[in-house]
Amino acid sequence: MQDQVTNQIEKKVSQVEQAIIESTLWEKFMQILDFKILDFTSGTGNDAHAIVLKVKYLLLVALVLVATTYLLRWVKHLLTKNMPLVDKAKFSTVFSFARWVIYIVVMLIVFDSIGINVTAVFAASAALLIGIGLALQTLFQDIISGIFILIDQSVHVGDIIEIDGKVGRVEEIKLRTTRAVTIDNKVLVIPNHLYLENSLFNWTQNGTQTREAVFVGVAYGSDVQLVKKLLLEVAASHPSVMSDPAPAVVFTDFGESSLDFKVTFTLNDSFKAQFPKSDMRFEIDRLFREHKISIPFPQRDVHFYKANN
Repeated sequence: MQDQVTNQIEKKVSQVEQAIIESTLWEKFMQILDFKILDFTSGTGNDAHAIVLKVKYLLLVALVLVATTYLLRWVKHLLTKNMPLVDKAKFSTVFSFARWVIYIVVMLIVFDSIGINVTAVFAASAALLIGIGLALQTLFQDIISGIFILIDQSVHVGDIIEIDGKVGRVEEIKLRTTRAVTIDNKVLVIPNHLYLENSLFNWTQNGTQTREAVFVGVAYGSDVQLVKKLLLEVAASHPSVMSDPAPAVVFTDFGESSLDFKVTFTLNDSFKAQFPKSDMRFEIDRLFREHKISIPFPQRDVHFYKANN
């Protein structure tokens, strides 16, 4: 009984297939799919090969692109569903660049599978591609450096950085450039490839608190204990200086013309450190004058010798 039912189903399926093949509509559809948009021979001699582009090939390419798009969206959602909003935005920037690379690779694979000689296409345009590559070399360096910055998290928005002698607070990290604002409220646009060519100082990667210092020299013979006391008083009395850790004074060296000291202190906003340092220098100068402590200037003794004839 089961064999009879199976035979009947196979018979019906065969009848349907035969009806579709014999129908005029199916033939026209197949003719449309096999329609040749391009049909020519490239190269000569042993290097000659036919290039044929049919409608069904275009449909295949479109289908592969749509499938790749949905697959990439699913992968992106899978990787970013647990990310914070800030990191998600950074990943989207990197992913948008990688997506186009994946599209190009997929297209090359599809073209090769349908019979288009991809190697010949690249060989024919090798000179153009080399010229474009040389012209966009710096652009590619910036993009690759931007990807490294976003992945290794060496710089974040809000960090205070110093690069090539310039200091600024990072406001925006893009794929090609980093935008920072200096203490003078000027916009500093940094090409990302400079991160690979120069030493980068991140003042706030370990936190917003930074250790700063003011240097001063006093004349030989001064009361060094009084100097230490006054320097600690100046640092502790400034409203921007944090009490923990407490300020400290270091006797750094016996200089050529002075006894050299350094007063160190902690600030919560190193971006504006020049203003507390300036206030402290004014106060140090006032207190030293008040206590008769002189700040020497470099001195040289010049001796003249008269040669005997």
